[in-house]
Amino acid sequence: MSVFTRVVVELGRFLEPALAESATAAAIVLFTVLVRLALHPLNRAAFKGATPVAGCLPVLLQLPVFFLMYQAFTTSEELLGHRLYAAPLGGTWAGALGDGGLFGAQGLVYLALFAVIAAVAAWSTVRGRRAAAAAAAAAASAPAVRAKAAAGRSAAGVPELTAEQQEAMRRLGGVLPLLSFGTLVTAAVVPLAAGLYLAATTAWSVAERAWLEHRRDRRLAVAESGAAG
Repeated sequence: MSVFTRVVVELGRFLEPALAESATAAAIVLFTVLVRLALHPLNRAAFKGATPVAGCLPVLLQLPVFFLMYQAFTTSEELLGHRLYAAPLGGTWAGALGDGGLFGAQGLVYLALFAVIAAVAAWSTVRGRRAAAAAAAAAASAPAVRAKAAAGRSAAGVPELTAEQQEAMRRLGGVLPLLSFGTLVTAAVVPLAAGLYLAATTAWSVAERAWLEHRRDRRLAVAESGAAG
């Protein structure tokens, strides 16, 4: 038994009194949260780079966890028998469609999973486009800010971008969040356990970035109010 399998099994046993046969599914979500908590310092450092692709390294570091999840729920006898309600964690959407159809007992579990992933992807897209628009507006106002800096106000950290660079940033910021919808395709072909991991880690990523942006905006607001005073 691998270390990953042992951790998930033990977490499932801990949750079993409250969640019965769905305890292992909840253990996967809890395991995902623990992984993301461990990666949070790295995500926070990447966020300070303030680039559209900030956080790529933490995503790459999660790939081994995803592959371990995939392998465990396709080969491990210890985990293959566990379910989320009617759907086996080692099963796929194709199997669910063949056993009851789209709105069968298993199919409804997958529809709920897809709905969660789609909602998170939509939220990510909206936030990404707003962030891209705000970044473009900040870059466009950089000359005015520097003019104020000449009068004694600080403009540190404000980038000077050409019109082409501003347009490229706007387009990139609008396209990158759409990649979240690709998680839907992946979740439809991998085992349900891996789909749960994808849903949990994607939701964490969007919520974590929203929180980091909120903290950054609060710091900037406090700094501006202090400078104005």
